Amino acid sequence: MSEAGGGRGSGFSVPQRAPWSLVAATAALCLVSATSVWTAGAAPMSREEKQKLGNQVLEMFDHAYGNYMEHAYPADELMPLTCRGRVRGQEPSRGDVDDALGKFSLTLIDSLDTLVVLNKTKEFEDAVRKVLRDVNLDNDVVVSVFETNIRVLGGLLGGHSLAIMLKEKGEYMQWYSDELLQMAKQLGYKLLPAFNTTSGLPYPRINLKFGIRKPEARTGTETDTCTACAGTLILEFAALSRFTGATIFEEYARKALDFLWEKRQRSSNLVGVTINIHTGDWVRKDSGVGAGIDSYYEYLLKAYVLLGDDSFLERFNTHYDAIMRYISQPPLLLDVHIHKPMLNARTWMDALLAFFPGLQVLKGDIRPAIETHEMLYQVIKKHNFLPEAFTTDFRVHWAQHPLRPEFAESTYFLYKATGDPYYLEVGKTLIENLNKYARVPCGFAAMKDVRTGSHEDRMDSFFLAEMFKYLYLLFADKEDIIFDIEDYIFTTEAHLLPLWLSTTNQRVSKKNTTSEYTELDDSNFDWTCPNTQILFPNDPLYAQSIREPLKNVVDKSCPRGIIRVEESLRSGAKPPLRARDFMATNPEHLEILKKMGVSLIHLKDGRVQLVQHAIQAASSIDAEDGLRFMQEMIELSSQQQKEQQLPPRAVQIISHPFFGRVVLTAGPAQFGPDLSKHKETRGFVASSKPYNGCSELTNPEAVMGKIALIQRGQCMFAEKARNIQNAGAIGGIVIDDNEGSSSDTAPLFQMAGDGKDTDDIKIPMLFLFSKEGSIILDAIREYEEVEVLLSDKAKDRDPEMENEEQPSSENDSQSAEQIASRSQEIDLVDQESPEESSVNSHPESLSPVDTDSAASVSSSEQDSNPTENHETTSLDGECTDLDNQLQEQSETEEDSNPNVWGKKVQPIDSILADWNEDIEAFEMMDKDEL
Repeated sequence: MSEAGGGRGSGFSVPQRAPWSLVAATAALCLVSATSVWTAGAAPMSREEKQKLGNQVLEMFDHAYGNYMEHAYPADELMPLTCRGRVRGQEPSRGDVDDALGKFSLTLIDSLDTLVVLNKTKEFEDAVRKVLRDVNLDNDVVVSVFETNIRVLGGLLGGHSLAIMLKEKGEYMQWYSDELLQMAKQLGYKLLPAFNTTSGLPYPRINLKFGIRKPEARTGTETDTCTACAGTLILEFAALSRFTGATIFEEYARKALDFLWEKRQRSSNLVGVTINIHTGDWVRKDSGVGAGIDSYYEYLLKAYVLLGDDSFLERFNTHYDAIMRYISQPPLLLDVHIHKPMLNARTWMDALLAFFPGLQVLKGDIRPAIETHEMLYQVIKKHNFLPEAFTTDFRVHWAQHPLRPEFAESTYFLYKATGDPYYLEVGKTLIENLNKYARVPCGFAAMKDVRTGSHEDRMDSFFLAEMFKYLYLLFADKEDIIFDIEDYIFTTEAHLLPLWLSTTNQRVSKKNTTSEYTELDDSNFDWTCPNTQILFPNDPLYAQSIREPLKNVVDKSCPRGIIRVEESLRSGAKPPLRARDFMATNPEHLEILKKMGVSLIHLKDGRVQLVQHAIQAASSIDAEDGLRFMQEMIELSSQQQKEQQLPPRAVQIISHPFFGRVVLTAGPAQFGPDLSKHKETRGFVASSKPYNGCSELTNPEAVMGKIALIQRGQCMFAEKARNIQNAGAIGGIVIDDNEGSSSDTAPLFQMAGDGKDTDDIKIPMLFLFSKEGSIILDAIREYEEVEVLLSDKAKDRDPEMENEEQPSSENDSQSAEQIASRSQEIDLVDQESPEESSVNSHPESLSPVDTDSAASVSSSEQDSNPTENHETTSLDGECTDLDNQLQEQSETEEDSNPNVWGKKVQPIDSILADWNEDIEAFEMMDKDEL
């Protein structure tokens, strides 16, 4: 996610309003002088060893790309554990992660310019022919505008850029006549309807065939998007305009950037993570440089490099000053609140911020880049890979690692800026870890848990687009690459766009809107390419001196517990307190907890909660003991959960023509009546307005005496319940706003309160994932009036329902049977699912980077407690995972089995025969997971 011209490390001076040709010329020269600075420090790597490592990267790429082409193409991605392609709709939904898949051979398009960088020109020519022959961009599928732009549009433009370069050289691609560019233009026009909003910010998703808002589009109802999603378009869209002469693309991307700049928080000059695309209100007001915002900052600086518009540089510098003032806490980069930037919003960092040192190299701010990069490297040395998220004391927060390339990217740019061979050794470590821990017979598999080394059946396209490109360039000499890499800029997906676009088709107005919004301090802006003598003050050990204090920062903050126990046993000292021995009434145990930095909190309901603050421990050894104690307590609590598991609840459609045949698995709430102890609630359903239920309802007459349907998001569950209760609703069903989510693949959870007294909530509330919720919504569209039963389990049809049953038309019967069949499949999957368990930290909503790793949590919808996220657990399992169903429950509670209703419609043997193929598929999925 950084620019090919990298470090801006020479002494060339650029006038404040220099012609862009001069700026572009110096951009490529900045790194040249920087690479000669380092003559000492780490031992230099011989050319032979660099060539050996470069060849190793080529072999690894062949392994990944070859297996994709053999086992997956034309599918979007390779599933390396099962050696097959991932096709949207044919595999269980993974939520937002699947929005990158559009049935357009994603990995092939994303890999096009990588083939040229790796000097595989014959393979590139073959790949281009395959794209032109096989790829269809007119599929009826809903995709992410952001992902489609950076991966597919960027991939096509990068492929076109290098295709015309090869054609000019006269050996390859002589037949090429801008076919990739025409495909890119077609795709660009397909994305344009997403910008049809009052703000100019694009919708987050679009249907490639039907666009936005049409009934068949199945999208266009979203109200929010992430800042990066709306602010990472300018490079690809401007390049498309410059290549084709169609200015509309650059105009739309500029308008989105202008709106984000206007909506920044004026006192802090920071932007939030999520914004309402219609009103411009910030939905998530935390700000950082990681997930949700990262590439917005990157594209402001690179838009200046590529397009020569000073306003982009001014905006970037304004934001950068705020980042270094509030977010940067060397070597950490911590999210803060945009309105209260001195207050940290969370105590953990996500892996996507690893791109930032590379961006700082492009900015010319080398020292903090070295510091943050070294901290990240120490985390990698401890866990082999960078966890998807980790705490400020470097413990794993989210354990996944989908083979992200951002750290390799920053490593490459730091090496280009400093010439320090230390970064070659870092790259060598990355290669070794990939081969040792991620390599499988059919490619490279993402890590499901960096602590255990378990794999996930995914190999994302960005792994081929970025990782191998940066690793190869790290070890390559200039003569190893068949073109001058300094003539190009890297997009956030590492696609290459030529710098000469800056002077091509400049018909878009470059009005400088920055000064309309803020008084700018010119001293904040660098208008020169930084001088290496200033960056590295005649000291070849400069970078080493910055890194040295950080060498042991991870081990000091996160000691290894097993060593501590063994040492105490050898010395004859009293061993640390074990979770299984702990008694909350033992004063000695309480004193030990205090030394370990563990606080004991007595909750109002009589339960006891433990919270660890490592910095409050008496010593680092005691903090280590506290960490181990908390981990043991989590495991102990997890075991208790299995013994005290709460069953899921049921939403049963009982109106004509379903009559109880449709039973949907639902999650309960921690507030309102407990349906296992109170009578079930029966009523017709009605959608609330606003649909999110976060304010006073404008249609109380519609929900009066009915069960209100509300969408998850934008406020607390308890607030939704109060609003529909005040409107007269007798119950509520919250439907997940994460399109495609299902109890098939995601664990159920209890909806948590808002930290206040919830005794005022008197109506029952249940939660449905998107797939289950859409069944009710489809029924409403088909039959208008739909009656449901909210209960702890499905109920038998009573005589009253028998008498009420109306003769239905053939169409009604068929439609009802289709919906009933979908419901039966959902319930059957739930019974077949393997047991799982987990206990999490403070209840909080899942963030965007966590969509692929949804853990079972007692969930509040918004991150309402951002101050701390320390290791916590309740002794009786406060956070309850409802996905761990006891097998005997499904056997004894026959009345909850939807097959009871199916007998009157279809013989059970026939139903089982119809389901047999699905059962086998899910059993195979379970085996794969194990």
